[in-house]
Amino acid sequence: MGTINRRNGTLVFVTLVAVTALFYSRPANAQALAETAGATSVSAGTTAAVAKTLNFPTSKNEAAPAASQHLQASAGPPPQVVNRRALEEHAGRDASKLLIRSTPPSSQVWIDDKFVGNTPMLLILAPGKYRVSFRGARMESGERSVDLLPRETRDLALSLSAHYPTKVTFR
Repeated sequence: MGTINRRNGTLVFVTLVAVTALFYSRPANAQALAETAGATSVSAGTTAAVAKTLNFPTSKNEAAPAASQHLQASAGPPPQVVNRRALEEHAGRDASKLLIRSTPPSSQVWIDDKFVGNTPMLLILAPGKYRVSFRGARMESGERSVDLLPRETRDLALSLSAHYPTKVTFR
C-alpha cells in the first residue's frame, strides 16, 4: 500500500505514517507527520492517495464520508425494553403477574428466548405457558417452565447453579 523510503539503512513505510494519520483530520497534517518521521520522499499525491484510502476528505470543500451503517447505534430503546413492552401489551384483560427473583440477584431474565431485564422484576404477562431462563454474571444459569392462569399472581424464585466449578481442590 505504500512507498518505501530508504534512508541510512532503515525502512520507513508510508503505511505506518498513514495509520498514524488516522488521528489527524487533513492530508496536509499527514504530509507533515510523514516528513517528521523521516519520510522525505513522500509526495502530495501519495498523501492524497493515503487520505482517500482512509476515507479522509482531500480538500476543505469535500465533506467527510458518512459512517457505515453497521457501526451506528440504534436510536430506539434497548432490546429488553422492547421485549418487555411487547409481552405487556399482549397481556390483555386477564393479565397475570409474575414476580421474578434469583440468587444471585441481578441475573438476566429471558422469557421464551427474549431478554426482558434483570432480577428482581415484576412482569405482566398473558395467561399461558412460558420458559423462563436465568443467566448470572459468573456463568450461572437456571431455567423454569411457568404456566400462568388468568389473573394469577405468582412468585418465581430460583437459585442459579454454576456451569463450571468456582473452586478447584487438589489432593
